[in-house]
Amino acid sequence: MLSFENLGIEFSGRWLLRNASYQFLPGERIGLIGRNGAGKSTLLRLIHGDMSPSEGHIHKGGRINIAFFNQDLLSYDTTRPIADVAREAFADLLALGKEIDQLLEKIEAGEEDASLWDELAEKQDTFETQGGNLIDAQVHSVLSGLGFSAEQHHQSYRTFSGGWRMRVLLAQMLLTQPDILLLDEPTNHLDLPSIQWLESYLKTFRGTCIVVSHDRFFIDRISDKIVEISFQQLQEYSGNYSFYIEEKALRQTQQKAAYENQQKHIAQQERFINRFRAKASKARQVQSKIKLLDKLEKVQAPEEERVSLKIRFVMKEKSGKEVLRLKEIDKAYDDNVILKKTSATVMRGDKIALIGANGLGKSTLLRIMTGTEPFVGICEEGHQVSTTFFAQHQLEALNLDNTILQEVTEVSIDKTETELRSLLGCFMFSGEDAEKKIQVLSGGEKSRVALAKSLLSEANFLLLDEPTNHLDIQSIQILVESLNAYAGTYVLVSHDRFFLQQVANKIWYLEDKQIKEYIGTYQEYQEWRERIEAERLAASSPSSLPSSPAQKKSTSSAPPQKENQFAERKAQKNRRRKLKRKQEELESLIEQLETELSELEEEMAQPEIASDYAKLSDAQKHYQLKQALLDQHTEAWEAVVEELEE
Repeated sequence: MLSFENLGIEFSGRWLLRNASYQFLPGERIGLIGRNGAGKSTLLRLIHGDMSPSEGHIHKGGRINIAFFNQDLLSYDTTRPIADVAREAFADLLALGKEIDQLLEKIEAGEEDASLWDELAEKQDTFETQGGNLIDAQVHSVLSGLGFSAEQHHQSYRTFSGGWRMRVLLAQMLLTQPDILLLDEPTNHLDLPSIQWLESYLKTFRGTCIVVSHDRFFIDRISDKIVEISFQQLQEYSGNYSFYIEEKALRQTQQKAAYENQQKHIAQQERFINRFRAKASKARQVQSKIKLLDKLEKVQAPEEERVSLKIRFVMKEKSGKEVLRLKEIDKAYDDNVILKKTSATVMRGDKIALIGANGLGKSTLLRIMTGTEPFVGICEEGHQVSTTFFAQHQLEALNLDNTILQEVTEVSIDKTETELRSLLGCFMFSGEDAEKKIQVLSGGEKSRVALAKSLLSEANFLLLDEPTNHLDIQSIQILVESLNAYAGTYVLVSHDRFFLQQVANKIWYLEDKQIKEYIGTYQEYQEWRERIEAERLAASSPSSLPSSPAQKKSTSSAPPQKENQFAERKAQKNRRRKLKRKQEELESLIEQLETELSELEEEMAQPEIASDYAKLSDAQKHYQLKQALLDQHTEAWEAVVEELEE
């Protein structure tokens, strides 16, 4: 399907890949990883055909359709509704639909050529076979899954921000059902519900999917193979990211042992050569060893992992016990009410993750807490609270004439240049990169500088809005370790679930225009939400019988303890009548559940449900609950029948 043969990629005088060979198989879901600058995005562009290799060959079998989701798509612009933009995925089918309409117009106009009817029948059959009647349902399903409301489907593409435009183009790409889907940081513009929907979609995607992402949890959930760019080669790991971590550690241990053994062997041979080089009697042996060393295939030293951050983010002073109090907060944008009479308190030592779908007001709430957003209500800081706020808009506050090193020095004059360079290396500015002027940096690079400044501020209260957006996996891990060592308090917004799980001890979630609190980790919060949802679904289903079949059988089969036969026969007759009534009730319930299950099966087979992962998942949960009730009622019915026979 797709393979590389002795592939080489040279970029800015440096080889990213050299003599690399690899074969991608149909249906694989591959997480493409590597250090920042290793060439991940470059390799995706090469596969898509946007550039050519410096050496070697790329083989693409047959006519394969390749779709590439990347940041360059932001240059696309139109005033058409977003549903029409997504519909472009079905360009050929839509063109066929227009041809069918034209034929119908001719027939309605009175043309009686028999060939028109044959052509119409053929085109209509092709249109239906290829799913032409399902286009609108699929467009609605994918756009809704990516977070667009039904009303927004008719809004102009141009009215949306860059992040939401990227979602529209991602929807269009998914709807094309390509043979190979290339995704470069697809979660950057998605909230948690949309990321979870995309995970579900990719798990059932039939083509080959190659994903570059800094979202470790996302890579872990969707990948069945990891390919790492390392030592100018493509290293394969047959599992998800968690498997890769374990397997890589094992391989590095083995490589380190092999490297050290070879270095010992080389040192021994060189000592022999140096000792006997001038001896005529040993000349032949010396030359032999020199030739062997020249031909020796060298084992490479294990790739050094980035040094962990040594700088701890300290505080100038400790805050009071109560850090921030929100009381009766109201916030609305015209008719759009974000928060309504809501209250909450941040206590010293809280590590709060603020979560929720986009548009619910997470960033707005952070700005209210910093005093940069107008609102109605009370927001009070506690005793000796010093706050720093990281958000994308803070990029504007950077001094464009400064170098990166100068910019961070301004907020941390007590640290040495070596310490600051070490910190900048952790935020992906190593070596000469630290001397770059702020004005030449990309948006993502400026974001990393602003984040480094925020964490060097020595504040005791941090407010962080999407701090991981422009960090690679290693930098996110460093940030996790730094926040875990931080003795202060913070509230942060992030869609990176691995990050949230590692750094939060309390969850704030926005629901019904209120701030609601869950004390625990992100994973514990998710499990709690799933239990609540399961209980809700169970409550909406027919109530189960109050006792298990085994209990009924043991209770009902106990022989009546009566003093005479008449009373005993009467009791048996009453019990039999009750059992018959119970049997009829159970048979009625079983018949009802079987009908409902049959209806649910038909419902799940409908295109508008089958193509909508959220609706399909909900329907499957209902189906499983009803099936469990059916099994329970059937078991109870068997116990009743068995007792009647006795």
